[in-house]
Amino acid sequence: MTTQMFEGRGHAAVYQKYRFAPGKELKQTILSYLQEKKAIPAELAVDVGCGSGQGTHFLGEHFKKVVGTDISEAQIQEAKDTPCMPNISYLVCPAEELPFQDASVDVLTSFTAAHWFDIGKFMREADRVVKPGGCMAISTYTVDMSLRYGDCSEKLTKVFRECWDQILKYSHDRLKYVLDNYKEIFEALPFSDKKRVTDIYDQIPMTVEGVVGYMESSSSYQTFKKNDPKAATSLLQETEKRMLETMGVSSCETPVEFWVRHVCVLGCKEC
Repeated sequence: MTTQMFEGRGHAAVYQKYRFAPGKELKQTILSYLQEKKAIPAELAVDVGCGSGQGTHFLGEHFKKVVGTDISEAQIQEAKDTPCMPNISYLVCPAEELPFQDASVDVLTSFTAAHWFDIGKFMREADRVVKPGGCMAISTYTVDMSLRYGDCSEKLTKVFRECWDQILKYSHDRLKYVLDNYKEIFEALPFSDKKRVTDIYDQIPMTVEGVVGYMESSSSYQTFKKNDPKAATSLLQETEKRMLETMGVSSCETPVEFWVRHVCVLGCKEC
């Protein structure tokens, strides 16, 4: 069953506020593949492990009906509370038990969530609900991240990485799927027509506050905070201070370029 790491309302609220939507290059990679496979236009897209809906909103622009699903009631409530297009709806359910009929889904996606699923059960369920000729797009951003600001980009990235490395000490063992660039997830995809793209780089518009908030939203940080609240809070406060000093600015609202590398697994079900 799906590993449940984003259950609390407080964590869900931080997640909704600071997690970013799929970037331009990732979206183009997915759309180009769907166009190549003639999977769009289509009736129904399902976004599994949708969290508070960042990726689901992107799908709403391209499909007649979009359903976001997540095992966390708190995350789904955050998604429902966020304004969205009228063709988008949300359901609480496990990734391994999707409430859709056999061969009823045109496109199934998962953004930065599949590593939390029971991979074998999820893939069997995806194979059941996706139509012949339908497609899957499963992506994640990796820990390969950097910051750019003026002539201090290298120093700024070093400050960020030092903090991130401390947080990652508390990461769940399922991070292994991300660290191997979704290789196991690619191999588990039950379609023979499939590919994995590992070098998708996106610039995400951020502020200093947004970068710190992103780290706070991670499951690793939330585990750190439960283990040692004082040390966890102090780490983010000190990192924010160091970032501002490195940049030579005083406002947490100062924009900064946040660069991330995405991995995307794509597949098309045989007709």
